[in-house]
Amino acid sequence: MDTSPTALFDSYEQDFKQFIETIREKLEGDENQDGEQRKASLRRVEMELDEADEMVSQMDIEIQGIPQSIRPQYQNRLKSAKADLSRFKKTFKDLSAQLARSSLLASSTPRPGYSSDDPYGSSSDRSRLLAGTALLEDGTKRLQDSQRLALETEDLGADILSNLRVQREQIENSRSTLEMANNSIARASNKLTSMIRRMYQQRFVTGAIIAILIFLIIIVVWSKLS
Repeated sequence: MDTSPTALFDSYEQDFKQFIETIREKLEGDENQDGEQRKASLRRVEMELDEADEMVSQMDIEIQGIPQSIRPQYQNRLKSAKADLSRFKKTFKDLSAQLARSSLLASSTPRPGYSSDDPYGSSSDRSRLLAGTALLEDGTKRLQDSQRLALETEDLGADILSNLRVQREQIENSRSTLEMANNSIARASNKLTSMIRRMYQQRFVTGAIIAILIFLIIIVVWSKLS
């Protein structure tokens, strides 16, 4: 498992590119679809845009943990991803608005037997008009909710990352303190070892002196007695 500081950023960026490629294919293929197919395709695009937005938010969070020496190049990649996301969001909104207008115009086109005094035609056409307006408002509201959720997630991620950074600094400080304590213990152990060695040396010297003195005393006593 890759544990480098850029691994998660690269993973999120790869997922984002896959979502963007899928979105691009759907948006470019809309022209060859009928009304209902385009609506279904745009609904899928909307969900994939939300997923891509989430990937960008995660990239924005992960970039805070990348070392300063290489962070600028990843900031440029993040900026490019945000630009692509904004461009496809705009294209999605334009196509959604265009589809809504086409639906409204189609539903408001007079049919044989309709009176020109009724600008909406039958009650069915009025229902389609209201449904189209409600659909457009609902799509706008969901897009705003997604943006708000992304901002809240970004703020929460930044707080978590800040707490993790503080905890890492505390762990590093504790590690430095432990290393200093280990060094002090090692020095104390060396001193004790040296003191014990000197003590044994002194005992050996003292024993040798006592043995020599005893030997001299024996010689003196023997010489007196002889």
